[in-house]
Amino acid sequence: MKLQQPFRTALIATLGVGVGILLITSVQTLSTILLYVGTALFLALGLDPAVSWLERRGLPRWAALLITFAAVLAVFAGIILIVIPVLVGQISQLVTQLQKLVQSAVDGDWNPVDALSDWLHSVFPALDVDKVFTAISQWYESLDLGQIGGAATGAVLSIGAGIVAGFTGAIIVLILTIYFTASTPSLKASVYQLVPASKRARFIDLSEQITASVGYYVMGQVSLGVINGILSAIFLTIIQAPFPAVLAVVAFFFSLIPLVGTLTGSAIIILVCLTPGLGSPLTALAALIWYAVYMQVEAYVLSPRIMNRAVSVPGAVVVIAALAGGSLLGLLGALIAIPVAASILIIYRQVIIPRQNEL
Repeated sequence: MKLQQPFRTALIATLGVGVGILLITSVQTLSTILLYVGTALFLALGLDPAVSWLERRGLPRWAALLITFAAVLAVFAGIILIVIPVLVGQISQLVTQLQKLVQSAVDGDWNPVDALSDWLHSVFPALDVDKVFTAISQWYESLDLGQIGGAATGAVLSIGAGIVAGFTGAIIVLILTIYFTASTPSLKASVYQLVPASKRARFIDLSEQITASVGYYVMGQVSLGVINGILSAIFLTIIQAPFPAVLAVVAFFFSLIPLVGTLTGSAIIILVCLTPGLGSPLTALAALIWYAVYMQVEAYVLSPRIMNRAVSVPGAVVVIAALAGGSLLGLLGALIAIPVAASILIIYRQVIIPRQNEL
């Protein structure tokens, strides 16, 4: 008996470790599927306030769902039929122009260091940049541009494969979002049945507050992205920036990322406007001024008005939550971090604090 007990303990411990490793491996293997499911749930909660709003206007739920789904499918079809062809054409032009720049650099017909030096001398005649550009020129001449050109071609192919994979994933997420939105009441009811009847009313109240907070946050963030995308398309077309449709889509998608999204998207747009052969320094300067003003308007006017109803989270918590979510789950983590933080604050304020005050 004394010999069997340690063996059984060790066997159970080994099996437990094995099951844990199996679960971790399964999660890693299914990470893409879990990402699709999580994104679809997140978007379904974002559509639920729209469905509820239509129901409050007297429509039956099936009609509210039908109108919501029709609007979502119309937007998706519009992106495919209108935006995608423009994007493909402009991306092709962008890739062609970049390939010409790389080929010119390989042939020695164009030197970016000399071009930048000439521009600085013309704009800042009193600035002595010769010493700095001597070192930069030596570094540039030491580069293997042929290898860089091959790497650029491989990167273009990888980007193309990523676009196809992203489009397929978007269709999967769209289908799952429609299903989850239609079955939201039944899913909630199934979860509520797991809670004891004595605590079910309180649990339902907190759950409804949390889901409403998530839904309004999604709608608010998408609204900010739409505003940035539309205004970017108009302004970039006015200043004749290169590929305004592509850059407007970049502005929209990056605006969905909290905190640093608008800044990152603006930096990418300005760099594209500054690329030789595509834009000009004046175009880049105009874009820089525009996005510097827009970010202030978004931070102090648009975002407080749009997001005030969605979440009420202190600024420091927003920063910490976004950084932690991005580190753990990447883009999806950064998107859901703020509503998750708002949910935790709701539980903290309405459950933990009252319970501590009763002690």
